Amino acid sequence: MPVFKLPLSGDVVQSINPITSFFNPTGGQFGLVNITVGQSSAPEVEKDLLSDVGSYGKQIGQIGDALLVVIEHLEALGDSALGDDKAVSAFKELMHSVASVKERHGRHACRPRRR
Repeated sequence: MPVFKLPLSGDVVQSINPITSFFNPTGGQFGLVNITVGQSSAPEVEKDLLSDVGSYGKQIGQIGDALLVVIEHLEALGDSALGDDKAVSAFKELMHSVASVKERHGRHACRPRRR
């Protein structure tokens, strides 16, 4: 017999910890949809980093900005191999796209120099 499911009625998996549910009436979930991706070897550290330091987007954005500065510094020194590297070119295009979105929202953006 075929399985019939209504729209938006996919499989739902929810961990229920009786102790957490008893002491925390919301069960630790605050949103309509809560997503946990992967397992962390130190979930408390990850939680503190996200709440005290910055979101994954902020962390990756700052790494991208710093890497862009390093790439442009090496190019200014005359490292011609970087200009031919497909990964560097793809990274610079990605940074241009990110800068366009940030600027559209009125945020500061590091944009790679065009040659």
